[in-house]
Amino acid sequence: MLRPEALAHPLTPVLRQVEATSCPGKLNFHCHTIHSDGSLDPADLVMQACNLGLEHLAITDHHCHRALEGARNALDLAAAEGVAVPTLWRGVEISCLLEGCLVHVLALGFGDDHVSLLPYLQGSAVVGQALRAEAVLAAIQAAGGLALLAHPARYRLPYTRLIAAAADLGFDGAETWYDYDMQLRWQPTPLVCEAIAADLDKRGLLHCCGTDTHGLVLDGR
Repeated sequence: MLRPEALAHPLTPVLRQVEATSCPGKLNFHCHTIHSDGSLDPADLVMQACNLGLEHLAITDHHCHRALEGARNALDLAAAEGVAVPTLWRGVEISCLLEGCLVHVLALGFGDDHVSLLPYLQGSAVVGQALRAEAVLAAIQAAGGLALLAHPARYRLPYTRLIAAAADLGFDGAETWYDYDMQLRWQPTPLVCEAIAADLDKRGLLHCCGTDTHGLVLDGR
């Protein structure tokens, strides 16, 4: 079940709307820019988001959120010209160890005062105790954010085991709808995504979706 802080988080009502058809044309909470391992400039990324008609967006570069300022500036300019723009949420993708397995966590919607996350915003993964999932989770929650296990079926351990472990620690959810086949235009992978959705529903946790874009088009991988 969700912790009280997650229930009250402003992003939670949005994540409760996530379904198989939400991405790539309505919601995208997982994408990358040139500030980590992506190919898109932040301004180009958000302009594509506007063209797609996205309502909510988070840029989740690895261990970095330097794209935020450029993305915000581009969205402000577009809005001033009368363009419909998405709500932009803070985001970052953080590596951690869960059940001895290296996984990625999406930190979403954290606040201005995110001092606890600073060790994880230096451009590369941390080492030692700070790499443990418990430490990463505590840092995200202290910053007022939500913690969601990214693409749970991409790791060496079964997603059922990883989701169970994440839920036991207090994660807020997982990336439910994901294109594990990495098609040219994003589509959720059948069966595995549906099974993940059912698992999260059983646990009362949040769903997330995103294209995990690293290339030049926001509606693809």
